[in-house]
Amino acid sequence: MDKIKMTTPLVEMDGDEMTRILWKMIKDELLHPFIDLKTEYYDLGLKHRDETDDQVTVDSALATKKYGVAVKCATITPNAARVEEYDLKAMYRSPNGTIRAILDGTVFRAPIVVKGIEPTVKTWKKPITIARHAYGDVYKATEMKIPGAGKAEIVYTDQEGNETRELIHDFEGPGIVQGMHNVEASIRAFAQSCFNYALDTKQDLWFSTKDTISKKYDHTFKDIFQDLYDSEYKDRFEEEGIEYFYTLIDDAVARVIRSEGGYIWACKNYDGDVMSDMIATAFGSLAMMTSVLVAPDGTTEYEAAHGTVQRHYYKYLNGEETSTNSVATIFAWTGALRKRGSLDGIDALTAFADKLEEATLETIESGTMTKDLALITTLKEVNPVNSEDFIKAVRERLESKLK
Repeated sequence: MDKIKMTTPLVEMDGDEMTRILWKMIKDELLHPFIDLKTEYYDLGLKHRDETDDQVTVDSALATKKYGVAVKCATITPNAARVEEYDLKAMYRSPNGTIRAILDGTVFRAPIVVKGIEPTVKTWKKPITIARHAYGDVYKATEMKIPGAGKAEIVYTDQEGNETRELIHDFEGPGIVQGMHNVEASIRAFAQSCFNYALDTKQDLWFSTKDTISKKYDHTFKDIFQDLYDSEYKDRFEEEGIEYFYTLIDDAVARVIRSEGGYIWACKNYDGDVMSDMIATAFGSLAMMTSVLVAPDGTTEYEAAHGTVQRHYYKYLNGEETSTNSVATIFAWTGALRKRGSLDGIDALTAFADKLEEATLETIESGTMTKDLALITTLKEVNPVNSEDFIKAVRERLESKLK
């Protein structure tokens, strides 16, 4: 069969460790044989980020704004151990945080539901979508180690040079401080994205923070959501028969565990990071979660919601067999290809993305799956396979669909 032609490139952001290996397998087995793939490639592997002083990460985000659609592999956010391991020049910020700060918008994450993989929480019947704010908070924080006794303050200086100060703490000895920020324009864009997504998908929207403790920072989020809902969205929500409500995050956690699912749970940046991992794991696996960043101008970036699978990568380097789940990475590619096809009017590309997802899920439902799923499946006949053989099994099923 002729390869599907693309007219506009995707921005492709390569990553690290085992997910980088899977990235190449997916392209070689599931994409290149069927698509004349056009991408603008950026190597976000940690070594190359270090070589460019992390400029490559900024460049990839700017390219995403230019072309409108990106697909990203999982990447390492270095800690002190990684700085030593890779002999880095600096402890670089999260590449996801950098990209999200440039694109703004909201990250929507939802579990990939497949027959035979039942949620750990028995009441859950429908997927739970996490809407994660994509700017600020701890990902853009400034930190300082306090060497000894002294006073730490937050200082704001307005354009006329007037200062406002708030005491953080009077230190009697060594300690640490962290300063976080956000901007109202980004919070409002986050709220608008959540309300619009709820209307598009006809799902209830929950929003949760800790405003009882954080009476200015978190309370600002709460107020913006409520003001926007009351002024622009309340009537539309009532017409669709869906609900918006705010609750404390600890109350939201209790509600989630008792619920049937089928709603959007909006969270601040770090809360959404943690809760999406919890939702993904409870639905089956961190590798069974879609993740898409939607910017206010419609720019979208698709990625796998999990990490780089370091332990499997070291086994791979030692020549040992691995059984790493590639489903979320496959779905990152299908999401980006579907969006590119939709924007460019290429029906064949959109249909290909649908068929690749169907082939992936049907492969699992037939009993062929990676070991992480084989350990939790309710299917009676299971064929656990290694990383490469799973992708090849998906290709075989995909080829039959395309014929």
